[in-house]
Amino acid sequence: MSFQKTTVSALAISLISTAAIARDNVQVAGSSTVLPYAAIVAEAFGENFDFPTPVIESGGSSAGLKRFCEGVGEKTIDIANASRAIKEKEIKKCAEAGVTNIIEVRIGYDGIVFASDINGNGFTFTPQDWYLALAAELPKDGAMVVNQNTSWASVNTAFADQPISAFIPGTKHGTREVFEEKVILEGCEASGAMAQILEINGGDHDAAESTCMAIRTDGRSVDIDGDYTETLARIQADANGIGVFGLAFYENNTDKLQVATMSGVVPTTESIAAGDYPVSRPLYFYIKADHIGVVPGVKEFAEFFVSDDMAGPDGPLAEYGLVSDPALAEVQGAVMNEVLMGK
Repeated sequence: MSFQKTTVSALAISLISTAAIARDNVQVAGSSTVLPYAAIVAEAFGENFDFPTPVIESGGSSAGLKRFCEGVGEKTIDIANASRAIKEKEIKKCAEAGVTNIIEVRIGYDGIVFASDINGNGFTFTPQDWYLALAAELPKDGAMVVNQNTSWASVNTAFADQPISAFIPGTKHGTREVFEEKVILEGCEASGAMAQILEINGGDHDAAESTCMAIRTDGRSVDIDGDYTETLARIQADANGIGVFGLAFYENNTDKLQVATMSGVVPTTESIAAGDYPVSRPLYFYIKADHIGVVPGVKEFAEFFVSDDMAGPDGPLAEYGLVSDPALAEVQGAVMNEVLMGK
């Protein structure tokens, strides 16, 4: 693959001089799911453009957006990666710190998969199975009681009598929110528990949702604050462990992991692109527009990230597992024209 070299524009040089920016590299932080994609792009960018290789850090979507919203200037990051959309409360925090010009960039789609040791038992999950396995409390006889399920067989008689040992993303990860909403909450509704909880709490729907998504803390479910490599290490140390991963990470570790179906669908780039796999989500990064033309390479890196060469269906991100965005041309146009959120 060949790329055309580009250089810092005269306007950017002028703005850099005026603002007395001390650094000359793009700084990015956020989602551990987006991290490998961003790292691939950053390496290629550094090799093919006249800019330093961007610095890419992980830490989770929430942590990255928190840093992004700390303000404008050289001591703050330029771009935040996220495996979920930015929240209104985060936009408000950004505004309070002077970060009012934000460009939202959707890079493609990913699936959340459920994988276990390659030599262990296989599973055919539904959201209901995960709700019954991980809910902190379950409705019974008109009251909420502590979840007594300790094995997958007690959740679903079709499953092996294997102890429940789940490793799920910690609360700072965007993947956790998608997992709670698209798996746990949907499982709560599908099982009929939501209707019972509404009866118990007098019809407070918001409170019922919170109750549904409350995860047990008795050791059967373990929050992983690190990235997927930590989840993999936990499974390698616990033959009964089942972890929550991004599709791309699983596809790069098929020699160690086996993946479960969800609602009868095998997670693949094809099933996600077709909209068949139920636990998929868009991936994003957010650009601090006020840093464009001030910190060298911010816009150029963003344009390169969503270029056909990188994010297209035949690019290296797709080879790693990203499902290319069907509306990629629109995304490219929004980056090129610096279209701000809310404008």
